[in-house]
Amino acid sequence: MSMNLETSDTLIAPSASDADMEIDMTPSATEQMDDRVNKAGLNVANQLADFIETEALPGTGLSAEQFWTGLADLAQTFTPRNRALLSERDRLQAEIDNWHKNNSDAGTGAPQSFLREIGYLVDEPAPFTIGTQNVDPEIATIAGPQLVVPVLNARFLLNAANARWGSLYDALYGTDALDGTLPQGKGYDEERGEKVIYWARSFLDEAVPLVSGSWHEWTGESPILADPSQFIGMAGANFLLCRNGLHIEIVIDRDHQIGKTDRAGVADIVLEGALTTIVDCEDSVAAVDAQDKTAAYRNWLGLMRGDLTASFSKGGREVTRTIADDRLYTAPDGTDIGLAGRSVLLVRNVGHLMTSPAILLPDGSEIPEGIMDAAMTSLIGLHDLKGLGQYRNSEAGSIYIVKPKMHGPAECAFTDDLFDAVEDMLGMARHTIKVGVMDEERRTSANLSACIHAVKDRIFFINTGFLDRTGDEIHTSMKAGPMLRKADIKAADWIAAYEDRNVQIGLACGFAGRGQIGKGMWAAPDRMQQMLKEKIGHPMSGANTAWVPSPTAAVLHATHYHRLSVADRQDHRMSETVASLDRLLTVPLAEDTSWSSDEIVQELDNNIQGILGYVVRWIDAGVGCSKVPDIHDVGLMEDRATLRISSQHIANWLMHGIVTEAQIKAALTRMAQVVDNQNAHDPSYRDMAGRNPPCLPMEVALRLITEGAAQPSGYSEPLLHSYRLKAKAE
Repeated sequence: MSMNLETSDTLIAPSASDADMEIDMTPSATEQMDDRVNKAGLNVANQLADFIETEALPGTGLSAEQFWTGLADLAQTFTPRNRALLSERDRLQAEIDNWHKNNSDAGTGAPQSFLREIGYLVDEPAPFTIGTQNVDPEIATIAGPQLVVPVLNARFLLNAANARWGSLYDALYGTDALDGTLPQGKGYDEERGEKVIYWARSFLDEAVPLVSGSWHEWTGESPILADPSQFIGMAGANFLLCRNGLHIEIVIDRDHQIGKTDRAGVADIVLEGALTTIVDCEDSVAAVDAQDKTAAYRNWLGLMRGDLTASFSKGGREVTRTIADDRLYTAPDGTDIGLAGRSVLLVRNVGHLMTSPAILLPDGSEIPEGIMDAAMTSLIGLHDLKGLGQYRNSEAGSIYIVKPKMHGPAECAFTDDLFDAVEDMLGMARHTIKVGVMDEERRTSANLSACIHAVKDRIFFINTGFLDRTGDEIHTSMKAGPMLRKADIKAADWIAAYEDRNVQIGLACGFAGRGQIGKGMWAAPDRMQQMLKEKIGHPMSGANTAWVPSPTAAVLHATHYHRLSVADRQDHRMSETVASLDRLLTVPLAEDTSWSSDEIVQELDNNIQGILGYVVRWIDAGVGCSKVPDIHDVGLMEDRATLRISSQHIANWLMHGIVTEAQIKAALTRMAQVVDNQNAHDPSYRDMAGRNPPCLPMEVALRLITEGAAQPSGYSEPLLHSYRLKAKAE
């Protein structure tokens, strides 16, 4: 590719009509209670049982009896512990709520002394270094972008897996990265193309400088670099270079439309982009029953086997997408060099809260979904470990599971024990399954060292996430008082302390050269010029990965990791004192609540427009993550984390009398019309305004707010799942 007008897909569904296309909309397993089979005492939905036995198990060396018996034992052992951990969350929240009730004039969050007394805060472990072994270099030693992609969409999965390499020319030409404008018309704009080439040559001058002169004057001969070690090899006439562990391929083709007008014959510059991709079974999907979960596991299996395909119409032609091949080069000494053509794939399981009707336990209750995910995704990972697929995902022989929404070290220890048991069940060596701990809940970030210590021999990843973390911040201190406006919360000092502590504690625990320290998502997929200006702050912080919303964004973000050495930044930050716990625990309460009526309406409309824009697709179309226009028509990436913060924020203002339920309902009515108008181009969209009751998206949006204080940890999943099941039944 070279400066096509059509750039890579974003990894989020732009509309309901381009949503999770692989989902079958026939009645769910919850409506077909007889469509089940008994497996070792577990009442398993037939479609899931068939998938496991006919697709997931063959080749692994495990019999169906071994697997189901192992899963039954797993559920019997860990379900009571899972429930006890959720009860502990409730106990701690009740203690904190009571403290705020009894100290209503305090104007602060609960003090450290109280939080230690009730067990919310634990003692710091003695200094230690994580002992994780067999971690791929894309995680341990090379810094670069990371994608997150919904597991239910095969097209987007393949797009993300193949985003290891991408065209810099395309990324610059097809976005606003150059000068804040987009290409106009359908033909090739030579003037814009020249700007792209100039930008790219200037980038080469900075990343891989020549011993003399500039890449702007280069005529195509074998380049003599100022640092000869940066010259890696060739593929035909193409040159392979490297900076900070990331590769750059200069594509030479004098017969190409671009190359024939270039003095050096350069047709494109291809960058190594997304080193890793999180295949998401959690926040970015709407997986509520056996059909959804089976579809999710099937797609994960297709990735591990390398045989996943997706066919779709794009630009008026039929396209079939498959997994990319590895890339072959020849070193200067004539030896072969093979480079991976795909991201290293990680899989995000769900947290501890939700249960799934896909499997019923002997007592008739639903299996904890996180236990099911651990067993199923690890079983599927055996296909990679045993070399059953067309390609290898982990050359180091590991399975990488990202575990979200854990609250404190006891929940991390539970996951460590669970993964031990899954390894025993599947015949894996200890710590084959690695864990990524998402630092997105208040009790985890306040006890981060202890959380890391609980999984110290299998942890490979920690990261920050403003949205979920803020949602939990609001919910934990819901009764302390009204919170700042949402935009002001992001500028509060506790956020800076949170971001600093994640890096500082990670480095103190030995993550440098052993694992990933990550930063959150760039939420505006269409604003690449702004991303180029701002997101360099993530590698500057010492984080060796950060989330981006598309392969195109990954290519552009990769230039940041060429421009500076994250290893050097980590060395610099090693000596820092960890930001204080007092700063982290400072609740973002509003000291002055004399907002004008216009400011309050503006805050309500902004939050509720985002809530409705997201839930209407979740409930009606099963889209778990989408690019939702905000109230100013700027497309922003929305998932359950954004829903959580918005609903919790209004719930807080409702509790403290800043807004009334009548105002909320009026805003819902106003914003339903706005969201309907924003989706008018989508023929599959159903208007909310004027819809005959019940309008499920409107109902769930209202309940997420008015019942927000009662939702477990402020999570939106329980209500979303129940309403999605109603919509599927319709």
